[in-house]
Amino acid sequence: MRANGMIEMDSFRLAAYTVPCPCYICGGGNNFDAELCRHCHAPMALAHQANAQKIHPKMIAAIGPSGAGKTVYLGMLADTLSRQDESLQLLARGAFSIKLQQHTMAALSQCEFPSKTPNEPDRWHWVHCQVMRKRKKPTELIMPDLAGEALLEEVDHPNTFPVIRSFLGKCAGVMILVDAPRAESGDSEEDFHTMKLVSYLCELSADKNNGWRNRPVALVFTKADQCEHCFDDPDAFARRHTKGLVQQCAERLKRHKFFAVGVAGAIGVYNENHGRVHIPLRIEPRGIVEPFSWLLTELDKTK
Repeated sequence: MRANGMIEMDSFRLAAYTVPCPCYICGGGNNFDAELCRHCHAPMALAHQANAQKIHPKMIAAIGPSGAGKTVYLGMLADTLSRQDESLQLLARGAFSIKLQQHTMAALSQCEFPSKTPNEPDRWHWVHCQVMRKRKKPTELIMPDLAGEALLEEVDHPNTFPVIRSFLGKCAGVMILVDAPRAESGDSEEDFHTMKLVSYLCELSADKNNGWRNRPVALVFTKADQCEHCFDDPDAFARRHTKGLVQQCAERLKRHKFFAVGVAGAIGVYNENHGRVHIPLRIEPRGIVEPFSWLLTELDKTK
């Protein structure tokens, strides 16, 4: 305020709010200082980083029913690739991209599995990273930890979660996680859920050249340490325990492959008031990198 009682107006600062900042995931307009997209709740940092670096990150999804192990797998994958100094490395972009890794490893270090991903999109973990490989240019990727219940709700009732539809429609590749012990026990729900996911993906785009029929899909059997023969031949395991999924993939996907992964070398169980709780007795990652590495190789073949 000036001495004569007049107030200086900083109206020029309002000019920044007249130019919408599009969300990188759904394209919806937002204020330049928004933390989350007001349309789909994806971090606006994704758009700011892409604009600042003049890059267009590819998107990869890890999807599957609730309890399939998406959070554990993605967190362990990020931790493994961020620590190794070999042919495949991962560098997180932005502090928010480290939260998933931190959340997962903190839980496992306490002999616990991470808590279930909440259904609210504004509470999901997103990873924006740079993947470096020998003799290849670095690849920029975006991978979120989508809630399994929200995912299946979107499949059953399209547009319930716009962020899921927008993200999967733009994904270059996907990993569909399948709970191996459930499948082996004869739980038909696991087969039905994964079949619905494949069908949903194929219906997102009718484009014969760029639709999901021609995009790479890795089918990943999680918790395979609880059924060892799954590691020996994931294809045979799939034909034996998920026949519907195998047929769906053969009919609708040109580029797919089955994998087996495990994180816990041994599982313990104790009873609580709300039911039985599984805990990891020791951590022995196995097969973690292979599905991701195959997906990157397949993306290199995509024009």
